[in-house]
Amino acid sequence: MSGKPKLHYTKGRGKMESIRWLLAAAGVEFEEEFIETKEDLEKLRNDGVLMFQQVPMVEIDGMKMVQTRAILSYIAGKYNLYGKDLKERAWIDMYVEGTTDLMGMIMFHPFQPADAKEKNLALIIERATTRYFPVYEKALKDHGQDYLVGNKLSWADIHLLEAILMAEECKPDILSAFPLLQAFKGRTSNIPTIKKFLQPGSQRKPQTDEKFVATVKKIFNF
Repeated sequence: MSGKPKLHYTKGRGKMESIRWLLAAAGVEFEEEFIETKEDLEKLRNDGVLMFQQVPMVEIDGMKMVQTRAILSYIAGKYNLYGKDLKERAWIDMYVEGTTDLMGMIMFHPFQPADAKEKNLALIIERATTRYFPVYEKALKDHGQDYLVGNKLSWADIHLLEAILMAEECKPDILSAFPLLQAFKGRTSNIPTIKKFLQPGSQRKPQTDEKFVATVKKIFNF
């Protein structure tokens, strides 16, 4: 049996994408078993491997882990991406929760009704540029270091880069007023493991399109 983590989710980004990002940044190879039909999801539920009947689910270290935050925290801790002490972990958690909020808005944008999409996109851009990105720009300015916490790559940096790239899909010049975040993006994108993940053919998933939205709605019955 392979010792690689096995990820159970759809073929799209969703809540699993941050888990893919974190594993890839840590240099960890992983396998994926895709949920492509409602029956695939029901089989997992009937097999009793989904604690709360929900995915993402990750098989790792003999566990069948569920709940995105729990999975991410475990991976960050296991691969030394979660700070050196409790205080650093608290800062990482705060930064991650901010990017999680922003990415959640972007993640659900394709699922919005057509007549609400323009307004929703404007809200995403407004929140990114007035609530979230200024915080990270200020953090980098205040301590003058390359990374958000402890001058060392952490889960917070990986999550922020993911959020930046998602936001740029909404508005390509969204970082125009944030020079330190532009530099941060350049640095972190060139970390070898991350650079590899950003290349075509990796396990990174494409931007959600209407076809995938229809597939997800069918699988999850909403």
